[in-house]
Amino acid sequence: MKSQNQTRIADENAALNWPVTLVLGLSFLAAVTIVPWYGFTHGYSGMAWVFFAVYVVLNGMGIGSGYHRLWSHRTYKAHWSLRLFLALAGGASLQNSILVWCSRHRLHHRYVDDNDRDPYSIGRGFWFAHIGWMLRDYPSSKIDLSNVQDLQQDPIAYWQHKLYWPLVGITNVGIPMLLGWLTGEFWGVFLLAGVLRLVVNHHVTFFINSLAHMWGNRPYSDSHSARDNWFLAIITHGEGYHNYHHEFQTDYRNGIRWWQFDANKWFIATCAGLGLAWDLKRVPRFKVLQARLNMEFKRARARLQRDNENSNRWSELLEREYAQFSDTLKQWQVLQLERVRVGKQKLAERWEANALRTRFRELEYSLKMQRKRLALLASLISQ
Repeated sequence: MKSQNQTRIADENAALNWPVTLVLGLSFLAAVTIVPWYGFTHGYSGMAWVFFAVYVVLNGMGIGSGYHRLWSHRTYKAHWSLRLFLALAGGASLQNSILVWCSRHRLHHRYVDDNDRDPYSIGRGFWFAHIGWMLRDYPSSKIDLSNVQDLQQDPIAYWQHKLYWPLVGITNVGIPMLLGWLTGEFWGVFLLAGVLRLVVNHHVTFFINSLAHMWGNRPYSDSHSARDNWFLAIITHGEGYHNYHHEFQTDYRNGIRWWQFDANKWFIATCAGLGLAWDLKRVPRFKVLQARLNMEFKRARARLQRDNENSNRWSELLEREYAQFSDTLKQWQVLQLERVRVGKQKLAERWEANALRTRFRELEYSLKMQRKRLALLASLISQ
């Protein structure tokens, strides 16, 4: 691994990426000057705002359901028609092709928080993670498609990569202009659905790289900087439950509770209901409960260490709870082996399958009850 000094020298020598800098800079400048000026002097019709909103949602789904959950993490499989729709919708957000975007995102997950190898490591500051990493040709963001060879076998992803710039021109210039011409509001639609929409989609996505690694809580793991944040989830179509995602990146969901806003999860599930998506991957509930309890035990121990007065009083009870937790995990592992054995021997008799399911549910219930006891214990420790 490079020393900090070597990294600093390499960063200082990184050439300015003029095309990206100009696109991001000029579009943002237009969004904060020309767009409001036109609104004050000419006004925008309701239809122009409808086109803006629809385009924002389509881009968000293209990136979240397509680039991110389908291609980067392979959390589900999709019909060619859905893949084509997501490739066009995601490409219209002007965040590079599927292959390039997914390659960098896979590196981010593999080397998260490593300032030398994570393309947009939050360890280098908010500005770098949000947008700075794209403005120069940093070594950490060098394009290397060797980790997306599987995606190069997808004809739609490969086609989009080869024709990326013509598609960008059609979706970002051609379609907004056509919609403006058809509605008789050429510049109004172009400025909202073309310019403002592009800037909004850019920075909404960038917030996942920056704010979602700084602002929120970490209920599943503190081994990385990713956070869960309900507000970011709302503005990013569900991508804001980032701590869960980094811990369980093979799950097609980010918000796993019914009340958690995750529009991409609902979109994928709807497509599955229509037969356009299948093999939706879900992390076993037991593993999720295990991760949450691990973090809660860790925080309870830290709280006891800070509170010397009550540490002797509660530490023994806490360790008894942890011993029970460890025993539950061992039982779950034994059941997993039993499930594999049953599957291999094709002994799927109804009574045996039901018995296994019942035992799994009992272990899940045990963890849920232990979470409640641990929450009560934490409140007593704090008193």
